[in-house]
Amino acid sequence: MTLEKNGVAVIVATYNAQGTIRRAVRSALEQEHVSEVIVVDDASRDGSAAEARLADDGSGRLAVIPLSANGGPSRARNVALDRSKAPYVCVLDSDDYFLPGRIAGLLTADIGPWDMLADDIVIVPEQATDAQISISSADAPPMILDLAIFVDGNISDRTRLRGELGFLKPIIRREFLQHHALRYDEHLRLGEDYALYTRALIAGARFCVVGARGYVATQRQGSISAQHSALDLERMAQFDEQCLANGHALSARERAALVAHRTATMRKFRYRAVLDTRKTRGLLPAVGMLVATPAALPFIASETIRAKTPAVRRALGLGNAGRSDGGDQIRLLLGLPQSRLSVVVPRVSDA
Repeated sequence: MTLEKNGVAVIVATYNAQGTIRRAVRSALEQEHVSEVIVVDDASRDGSAAEARLADDGSGRLAVIPLSANGGPSRARNVALDRSKAPYVCVLDSDDYFLPGRIAGLLTADIGPWDMLADDIVIVPEQATDAQISISSADAPPMILDLAIFVDGNISDRTRLRGELGFLKPIIRREFLQHHALRYDEHLRLGEDYALYTRALIAGARFCVVGARGYVATQRQGSISAQHSALDLERMAQFDEQCLANGHALSARERAALVAHRTATMRKFRYRAVLDTRKTRGLLPAVGMLVATPAALPFIASETIRAKTPAVRRALGLGNAGRSDGGDQIRLLLGLPQSRLSVVVPRVSDA
């Protein structure tokens, strides 16, 4: 393999990530086959851009692009896509990092042709970011994601550990993106990866997933409902509606998956809308929204109970036992059987 043939551009959109961006950039620059690392600072209010520059290894591969106004992760990633030239691109979130050999491990996977190639992700809770992680992955056939499997795999389930397929961070062939005019949807501040991958699959992309090779994602505390606005969720549901209405030659199975994802997202939207109304306009308007949408009551009630449960458990001295989000353990996103983790967590006295 030559760098010219297999050069990878790593694009990093960052916003107020001063504490983690240097680690992310350094981990990308240390990868074999990475020919560019493009950091786009989305008008951070901290020293993110300066911290990113401090990771420079002098190879001339790092570019840090500051934006004057915050436009969201999709816009920042599109700026990086336009700036980069390598034949392959991949995203690295600013609070995540690569283990040594991740990119080479993907590019040397013997799996046949692909347009998008991802590995299972190592999820590390923020309180365990000092853990030393090593991975062993046995050779095995890849998981092939078609449109229905992918969309179904993005419907969250409170009864199991979070493992939405939209969290995957594949290497993508630039030629495929350009041929199908695919870019990140700048109307979305939530689900931008889901939207890009969905459009790529509709366009016929071959999306392969192999065992973990070394993408490490930090899992922050807090639920999605506390982090995203009703507008974010509504726009995500509208994206599904656009896919259904745009005349694509979708199978019944694919249409059913998109309808189910849209329905699940609309439930979250109604829940968030009630919370936003309660906060900005008071209790009576929020109750009025509930009366107007009685079908949403069971979901809103269950989500409210789930959101309050951690605080109640802490008040009772029960800690986080019984969590369903996997927030207290290092794990694999998908748990593919060909991957094995070895984890050493330093003791407090060793830190």
